[in-house]
Amino acid sequence: MERLIARALFSLPSSVLTAMAGGPQTVNGLTLDPRIALMARRAANSPPIASVSPQDARAAMRTGFALIDAERAPGVSVRELALPASDGSPLEARLYQPAGSPGGEPLMVYFHQGGCVLGGVWTCDAWCSLLAAEARIRVLNVDYRHAPEHPFPAAVEDALAAFDWALANAVDLGVDQTRIGVGGDSAGGYLSAVLCQARKQAGLTQPALQLLIYPCTDWTATEGSMVSMAGAYPLNADMMAWFAGHYLADPDQRTDWRVSPALAPDKAALAPARIYTAGFDPLTSQAKAYAAMLSDAGVETIYRTYPTLSHSFTAMSGAVPAARQALLEIAGDVRKALTA
Repeated sequence: MERLIARALFSLPSSVLTAMAGGPQTVNGLTLDPRIALMARRAANSPPIASVSPQDARAAMRTGFALIDAERAPGVSVRELALPASDGSPLEARLYQPAGSPGGEPLMVYFHQGGCVLGGVWTCDAWCSLLAAEARIRVLNVDYRHAPEHPFPAAVEDALAAFDWALANAVDLGVDQTRIGVGGDSAGGYLSAVLCQARKQAGLTQPALQLLIYPCTDWTATEGSMVSMAGAYPLNADMMAWFAGHYLADPDQRTDWRVSPALAPDKAALAPARIYTAGFDPLTSQAKAYAAMLSDAGVETIYRTYPTLSHSFTAMSGAVPAARQALLEIAGDVRKALTA
């Protein structure tokens, strides 16, 4: 019932939603989508993140996303899997297959958002199904171990293990081993960027593509949108500090390239990149800068930004039409990159 009420609310005219949100929400000449602005106003009285336990934050995230995310794309079949983590424990995973796929398609290994503390395969379930349907590829949505129970570098090690597993099991997954990409949103984008750097340093082949959606690429960043969007919704500067406090055992780890891939000294010969940001997001400046670094290093890079959207728009397509349009454009870019 709550979901139906939320959908009815967000379907109201933009002018009504703007009034309900207290007027246009404008920062640096950018105006936030009124549906997200209303979400932000309704969340304004939530307890400060520093007072919330990871367990309570996980439950709140799952409840909140259920109200605004879309249903799975029609016609996409889903297969539940368990992959071995780097320590041998099982990782939950889902394989999405578009309707009518004959086999031999490209594969995207995908990691979810959540600051390496929150989330699971459910976090990006609808988006992974849409990506499979629109890009005409198979998508492997993989969970990883979360902090604080499993701090850095557990998530990185699990991402590397999952990609290796996908390569080794390409036949069983029904995909073309030569066209396996990696991607993710936020923390998942960070893990994807680190994976490409790690494979380069190990002398291994690069993924066919790196899909980085509002990724965290520099945990040392303190300028740009980290300042102008410090109070943004749903991700803000206080939350970034909270994530770091749980994920990193020592603040000095921020300068490790496996934490901040933007600090890796050599960015040449990495996988082709598709990088996307939102206007209302403290991570935008560092992600945009990372796109420029890759391009300057000779990496084929496409960068796009969606000025009216916020962090986590991959999970808002059931309530925010502009978020769905952005995801369709991203899926189209992936299709061109992997199926051309």
